[in-house]
Amino acid sequence: MTNVEYDQAVRDAAGIRLLGGVDEAGRGPLAGPVYAAAVVLLPGHIPDGLDDSKKLSEKKREQLYDRIVDAAAAWCVASASVEEIEECNILQATYRAMRRAVEGLALSPELVLVDGNRLPPDLPVPARAIVKGDALSASVAAASILAKVSRDRLMAELDRRYPEYAFAKHKGYGTALHIERIRAYGPSPVHRPSFLKKIG
Repeated sequence: MTNVEYDQAVRDAAGIRLLGGVDEAGRGPLAGPVYAAAVVLLPGHIPDGLDDSKKLSEKKREQLYDRIVDAAAAWCVASASVEEIEECNILQATYRAMRRAVEGLALSPELVLVDGNRLPPDLPVPARAIVKGDALSASVAAASILAKVSRDRLMAELDRRYPEYAFAKHKGYGTALHIERIRAYGPSPVHRPSFLKKIG
């Protein structure tokens, strides 16, 4: 079953037309906000090539981003800041970003599929958690691409602001290069203090 067929099976079983997908990007990095996206795709308006963003090259993700934005009946990208991550923890901050993305949709879906095994509390629409949703569902795959590309673009901006950390290369993840730069220069204002405790 393709990811497009999966979404259609969900629509048919639920007796709905407006199905949304929700996913996040940036839960694991040592720096930068966490992002989430929500996307509503209608049958017949689903771009080819949608897949889990982690399986796609950066160039392919960028191409698909534009095609998703053009084709979607509704889409929204949202984030939760480093300060929010520190205040309430990464899981709760991720839920905030997801909720903001769903609330920001211009068209309210009848059901959203959320990547993962738990649902954010207080979503404004009915929702279902789908483990490996970004691999199974075209809608969730589209959301994963919008969230990942949006966050990567921000990290490229932060790279220009803080070039010593090479954010454009590692996007804030805990690579050897990134850890080496943190040790050399100390943390920046966009690093997550609670995450830096892990690197000693």
